Amino acid sequence: MNRSGLALLLVFSVSTLLVACSSSEPKVAWEGDGAPVADLNPDDVADATPRPDPILRAGNTSPYSIDGVEYQVLPTAEGYSAKGIASWYGTKFHGNKTANGEVYDLYLATAAHRSLPIPSYARVTNLWNGREIVVRVNDRGPFHPDRLIDLSYAAAVKLGFVDKGTAEVLVETITLAGVDDLRDSETGAYRYLQLGAFASPETANSLRDAVAALVTVPVNVTPVDVGGQRLNRVRVGPVADGDQLRYLRDLLMTRGYSPGLALP
Repeated sequence: MNRSGLALLLVFSVSTLLVACSSSEPKVAWEGDGAPVADLNPDDVADATPRPDPILRAGNTSPYSIDGVEYQVLPTAEGYSAKGIASWYGTKFHGNKTANGEVYDLYLATAAHRSLPIPSYARVTNLWNGREIVVRVNDRGPFHPDRLIDLSYAAAVKLGFVDKGTAEVLVETITLAGVDDLRDSETGAYRYLQLGAFASPETANSLRDAVAALVTVPVNVTPVDVGGQRLNRVRVGPVADGDQLRYLRDLLMTRGYSPGLALP
C-alpha cells in the first residue's frame, strides 16, 4: 500500500472510532448510570395510575438539606405547573429504595422531584416532541440547579429522550379529591378531612382506628367509586367550624398523616 492509501485508511479508521464513541452510551444524570441491556419499546411503557394515596412522613421531611442546600416540600401538589429540564436515572439505582421507602423500578413510570409531596402524580410533556406520560413521584431529586425533574428510564423512553439524556418538559400535577364535596350550607367551608381511599377495607379500618385514638370527632370509613373501582375512604368529621378543621389538620400532620383540606 502506498503512502497516500495508508493516510486515507488512518483517517477512515479514526473517523469511524469517533462516531462509535459519540453514540455508544445514552446520556444520564449520574456517573456510572445507564440503560438496561435490553431495549424497551415506548408502546410497552404504561402510565402510572393516579390513586388517592395517603401522604405520610416518609419522604416528606421539610425542610431537608442535601450537600448544604436546604429544600422545602410543598404543602400540596394541587395546581403545580412548571417548565424545565428533565433528566433520567436507570440501572445504577434499580432495586434501591426511593425517598419514601419504595423500591425503584426503572421499568415503571416514576419520577424524583425536589419539592412535590410524595407520593403525587404528574403529567410530564416533552416540549420538543409533544409526547406525554403520567408518572408517580416517589423520590427526591434531581439535586442539580438547572434540572426540574428526574424521570425513570421507562418514562424517558416513553418521552423519547433517552439518547439525548435531557429534554425540556412541562410538569403538571394531577389533582385527586382530598376532601368531601359536601360543604356547610352556611359558612361554605368543607366540613370533612379525608385521609385517603383504599381498595382494602382492612387498610381503611386500620387507619380509621389509629386516627380515632387521636381525635374527638368521628372518623368514618365510607365506600366510594373512583374510576370504576370501589374504594374505602377514611374521613374525619364533620367538624364545627374552620378553626376546628385547622386544628385537626395540624394535629394529624404532626403525627405523620396528610389530610386533604380546602377552605374558602
